[in-house]
Amino acid sequence: MALAWAQRREALLSDCIVSPDVFNPMIDRLAEFVVPYQQAMETEAAQRNLHLYLQGLLSHLPNKNAEDIATFVNVEPLVIQAFIGTAPWDHRPLIEVLVPQVVHRLGQPNGILAFDPSSFPKRGLHSVGVKRQWCGHRGKVDNCQVGVFMGYVAAEEHALLDFRLSLPHEWARDEQRRQACHVPPEIRYQTRQEQCLEMLDTWSVHVPHGWVTGDDELGRHTGFRQALRERGERYVLGVPCTTTMRDLEALPPAYQGRGRRPKAPWQSVTAWRKLLDPRPGGHSRCEMVKRVRWSSRWSNVECKRGWRANAPDPKSGWSLPGVS
Repeated sequence: MALAWAQRREALLSDCIVSPDVFNPMIDRLAEFVVPYQQAMETEAAQRNLHLYLQGLLSHLPNKNAEDIATFVNVEPLVIQAFIGTAPWDHRPLIEVLVPQVVHRLGQPNGILAFDPSSFPKRGLHSVGVKRQWCGHRGKVDNCQVGVFMGYVAAEEHALLDFRLSLPHEWARDEQRRQACHVPPEIRYQTRQEQCLEMLDTWSVHVPHGWVTGDDELGRHTGFRQALRERGERYVLGVPCTTTMRDLEALPPAYQGRGRRPKAPWQSVTAWRKLLDPRPGGHSRCEMVKRVRWSSRWSNVECKRGWRANAPDPKSGWSLPGVS
């Protein structure tokens, strides 16, 4: 079996051999694509170093570290190291170039703004934002950084629009550590929900969209959902599978003739999902978010955490139960 797999592997690898000439037109297109980003850099030195750095990334070098790239483009290693590590330059002008490009190519009235906090395993005292926290990449609490990303999803394509690095309380309060790691003084502690709202406020007017989506880390927060409603955003958010809810369309227990009429009982979201229509568009959260299909059951749900997702108003939203 091992020999057969080794032979199969060699055959597959031989099919993957591609002549470098195939990529030459792609490199030319990429060079044109980079021009407006290069022009957005504030200084001539930054524009030149960006060009040199990209040359190294697109080269034949087996290792694309700063030292090897500097040698390849014939500059001092400190030049490339400073550009990608410590030189002060603002990334926001580059984002201001990216967003209009995405809107021009992919913009649709029913597009989706997708927010996603994602973790990256990372160690070291000088990696900004690193702490022991939940690391979804590893499925446990571990040392990691967390980024909060805003993407755009169209009918056939998707693209990243903006991002924030989540800076924990410990980092925000430690001035010595901030200075050692070059954290800009204007950066303050924000919750991930606040970072999402900040990006939404920055770009919502400029990016055509019909929906805002996010996972249960966002959907479980009442304040975040309320903020979306106040902004007139329609949303689809996940909620934890441990959420207790009441289906307002379910038949209530029989009335016994005394006291208040009974309502449908509270139940866990996990139990409620098993009762939903199994047909396409029924209870799959992934399909609901991706295709924005709706079932009437989603619109009449009351949850015990103090919110109700009944949304006859098109400017309201749904919070969908998910597994987390």
